[in-house]
Amino acid sequence: MPSSTLDTGSADLLATLDAGVLTLTLHRPEARNAMSRAMNEALQRQLAAAELDPAVRCIVLTGAGQGFCAGGDVKGMAAAGDGTVGAMTIDEAIARQRLNQRATAGKLFKMAKPTLAALPGAAAGAGLALALACDLRIMASTAILTTAFARVGFSGDYGGSYFLTQLVGTAKARELYFLSDRVSADEALRLGLCNWVCAPEDLAARTQAIALRLANGPTVAYRYMKENLNRALAGELDDCMDQEATHHIHCGQTEDHRAATQAFVAKREPVFKGR
Repeated sequence: MPSSTLDTGSADLLATLDAGVLTLTLHRPEARNAMSRAMNEALQRQLAAAELDPAVRCIVLTGAGQGFCAGGDVKGMAAAGDGTVGAMTIDEAIARQRLNQRATAGKLFKMAKPTLAALPGAAAGAGLALALACDLRIMASTAILTTAFARVGFSGDYGGSYFLTQLVGTAKARELYFLSDRVSADEALRLGLCNWVCAPEDLAARTQAIALRLANGPTVAYRYMKENLNRALAGELDDCMDQEATHHIHCGQTEDHRAATQAFVAKREPVFKGR
């Protein structure tokens, strides 16, 4: 199937679908891909549609130009004089923020499909949270991570405190939040904040190779793997094992499983169809 460009409804977010891989590109390079309302709303729509579209088997989130995402638009906040409320009441702002977070970072984390963040450059604040919400991360060697919130008097949003604590532990997460130091790509790899680091010129090709492996993998099994792993973060052992048993038996009934066992015996690579 040829690559197709999707209409996101906003120039701040680009989307292409190719061989089961939906690539979503945060597209405000002049602002280091800082979030805008239009970008956020477009991202929500694309993720909601991708979750239900069987043609989408893997989601890649990346940024245009030299950055991934600078998080909130701090310059816009400074110009407006208020970074959170604006013309809304506090209750309205909180309600909107909760919905935005669940439909973006929450969706990347919970949706039953593999998600991969590809970082050509800096991921800061809420941009870092979006990257950490994905299942896997690949960084250019020149990219950096930073929570950034303390530098602008924010406590943090988009699930970053949850994701970071799960990945590096509470003491290191507190250090990274309180001090807002920059984390290099190599240090991010050492800490477990990313899975791969590569030369900037190799990022697109490496990302595509990983995404295609995921898109060509056992979709049903991935769905259950992801649910198992997410439940394991806060679940009790017996509950997690019981859920694993249910999912394992379900996977055994799939066409993909039967085809894969036959391929294993025949010593050839399986072809997964997501059924």
